[in-house]
Amino acid sequence: MPRDYYDVLGVSQDAPVAEIKKAYRRKAMEFHPDRNNGSKGAEEKFKEAAEAYEVLCDPAQRQQYDRFGHAGLRSAAGGGGGGGFGGFQSFDLSEALNIFMRDFGGAGGFEAIFGGRGRAKQQKLRGQDVRISLRLTLADIAKGIKRKVKLRTLERCDVCDGTGVAVGGSTVTCSTCGGVGEVRQATESFFGNFVSVTGCPACDGSGKVIDHPCTACLGEGRKRGEKLVEIEVPAGVAENNYLTLRGQGGAGVRGGASGDLIVGLELEDDPKFERHGDDLVYDLQISFSQAALSEEFDIPTPLGDVHVRVPAGSQTGSVLTVRGKGLPSLSRGGLGDLHIRLQVWTPTNLSVEQQELFRSLAELEGDPPGDESLGRRFWNRVRETFNG
Repeated sequence: MPRDYYDVLGVSQDAPVAEIKKAYRRKAMEFHPDRNNGSKGAEEKFKEAAEAYEVLCDPAQRQQYDRFGHAGLRSAAGGGGGGGFGGFQSFDLSEALNIFMRDFGGAGGFEAIFGGRGRAKQQKLRGQDVRISLRLTLADIAKGIKRKVKLRTLERCDVCDGTGVAVGGSTVTCSTCGGVGEVRQATESFFGNFVSVTGCPACDGSGKVIDHPCTACLGEGRKRGEKLVEIEVPAGVAENNYLTLRGQGGAGVRGGASGDLIVGLELEDDPKFERHGDDLVYDLQISFSQAALSEEFDIPTPLGDVHVRVPAGSQTGSVLTVRGKGLPSLSRGGLGDLHIRLQVWTPTNLSVEQQELFRSLAELEGDPPGDESLGRRFWNRVRETFNG
């Protein structure tokens, strides 16, 4: 049975994405194969950390995992489609390395320090990640959506099937790099000898040279094209969340792995509501008589109206809370709350008849209470509402 992903990274279940990313980087640096002399134990922990990071940094995968555990991810992977999450049974070292390099620097950084052989070749052949933004309304966030987007990117060449080789052509081992896809250059300096590792310029980092390149893609194995990708956004996402659709980015060179599609989520403000995490705040204006005598109202929410009675004697600033009528929670499951903030409306431009009515009311109602602690108690209630 795989270990709990939160335990793998050493974070709590409600940890924000920034904390998860920091914990993963620490684990990846500790167990990177090039720091551990190829230790199989370190390699497994490196892959395990990458797997946990991929799931917990993606809101769709994290929601599925929090609700159903590892079985939920396997189920999601078996469902097919373009969702792009779940199912890491074939998660291998090259994928783990790609994830680390994708988020924490290219081949020239970490490799130059630890001298990872073959890593530059893998990175050179891999396709580029594609980054897009998706704008969402509060209703989209409340219900979750599926949206199709058209991507213009590099696609696998259909003439040579991504090999880059023309019909009747072949490939030979590159004589410059000996097939490893990278070249090393030693430099002497006052501080000692330094070795730099770069992609081989003769074979473009592939380790192979083509004698007859495909004329459709000029030997790259990929060419410009369009494709339609379906993006599934789970309910309850927040600003700065992103989705990662693995393998939906640009095609790799000559059969190399495709990059990822990374979808940044931009949330549109809704003038009717304030959002506080999973909770929503709605301002309701009521008249003097409605506040004094009690009244029923239909309050809008992203999931439909909710019927609420305002208690008699309600004051401006009083907050009514309706449980479970907020937004879905990605981390905990369930729904947040709806807080209705009352504002007693004072009429203006009174008619003569209205003025007389208010003068009569003034004679009957007396002076307001002089308890100075009333205001303090009110603001304490407001703080308690939004902090706990």
